[in-house]
Amino acid sequence: MLDRQPVSPTPFLPQALGALALCASLLMTGCGGGGSSSAPAAAPSGEESGREVSDEEVPDTETPEPPPEAEPAGPRKVIFVGNNWEGMVDVIDASTYKRLGRINGIPDQTEREKAIAMNPLDLVFFQGIRVLIGEGHHQYVDDMYSSNDGRLLIVSRPSYADVAAIDIATGEVVWRFEVDGYRSDHMALSPDGTQVAVSASTGNVVHVLDVETGEEQGKFPSGDSPHENIYSEDGKRIYHASIGTVYTPLDSELLGGVTDALLGKNLLDATKGERVFQVVDANSLEIIKTLDLEADLEAAGYGNLSTAVRPMAHTADERYFYFQLSFLHGFIEYDMEEQKVLRLAELPDLTGPLVTRETYVNDSAHHGIALSADDSTFCVAGTMSDYVALVDRDDFSYELKTGIGEKPYWVTTSKDGDHCYVSWSGTDQMSVFNYTSGQEVARVDVGDHPQRIREGSVPEAWVEDQGSLFLP
Repeated sequence: MLDRQPVSPTPFLPQALGALALCASLLMTGCGGGGSSSAPAAAPSGEESGREVSDEEVPDTETPEPPPEAEPAGPRKVIFVGNNWEGMVDVIDASTYKRLGRINGIPDQTEREKAIAMNPLDLVFFQGIRVLIGEGHHQYVDDMYSSNDGRLLIVSRPSYADVAAIDIATGEVVWRFEVDGYRSDHMALSPDGTQVAVSASTGNVVHVLDVETGEEQGKFPSGDSPHENIYSEDGKRIYHASIGTVYTPLDSELLGGVTDALLGKNLLDATKGERVFQVVDANSLEIIKTLDLEADLEAAGYGNLSTAVRPMAHTADERYFYFQLSFLHGFIEYDMEEQKVLRLAELPDLTGPLVTRETYVNDSAHHGIALSADDSTFCVAGTMSDYVALVDRDDFSYELKTGIGEKPYWVTTSKDGDHCYVSWSGTDQMSVFNYTSGQEVARVDVGDHPQRIREGSVPEAWVEDQGSLFLP
């Protein structure tokens, strides 16, 4: 191992279980609202002065014009790595993979946590998130995107139930938006960079915000625990999934199988809440389509699989989607035109006999999938099995990358489409893999529990200011 360096109503039962789980967390710990948010005169010529200018009077050399002012340097293309438990965002050069500096995603930590402590219900959820979802840690940075000009970094902060815009140059909060409920989650940036969609985990909605102002442009309903959001390439649609109550402990495969055999239905699965996959009009925020994944999986012979869609990827034409599902070591292929499941990609389960489904991190066997620009190769995070898999799209053959790090938690394809970035949340590093060669071409030390990775930009002046910064 490598050395580490520093809306439809929801069913009653899942809500009740969630409340019981939060109460349990209070007993263990002793005790984290709603959407807010003139030009000088010319010198006289010879004729105008009443005489001609002779050749002898012309100077041998003309007075040189002053050089034009240098254009300000454009923003630097970078990779952002959000460290969930630490609240810091590492900034990495997108060309050299050198770590350039860090941005504090929670510069208002004292203010925020003081406000939470003054509100008993906010405090309950603040601690509940730590116990039930954060593996004993507060969740400070989940997702982040930069504005087009590299001036702002938009950060979703689960434990603070908000989205905040950080001025990258000054480190100050420019605007802050409180999501519905008590926890913010995954985000998506519109292709034109003007809007960001953020999931409100307990509010069961997705907010769409203006990047520059933080003003809400609208919202749409989801199921329990809204999660992943992806804009279509033309910016006209949002693909969205909710994952249900992944923090409940009722995940026993044995007990679920027994109830399925006796009653024809896995009763434990029924406790996981409403899980939906929606196609949303990005302008009107109306639901265009809702998939019936339960029926589609059953029809394809995979009725035993969870319907909770986790991270997803799709082909360039957005016809074929690839869904990771709760508890699944692999992913499914879904034809969006025909609305049916085509294939199941099964990848190795290297967890061992002592690891049960109840111990999977928020029900995720795998959490992270991306596709190369030519639609030929997947990069998959085998979260519970500590591997990355490069999978051929044609026949689902794969190559495993093991012994590199622990608990890979996210995968992003580079904008040039040639590489994938992987966060190792258990060993606090980020890897870069080349899709064509399959080789790891870079590894970078980052902060505590890296999760989401996004490409963006920062001001060049900010980079220069980091020259003497000590990077732990």
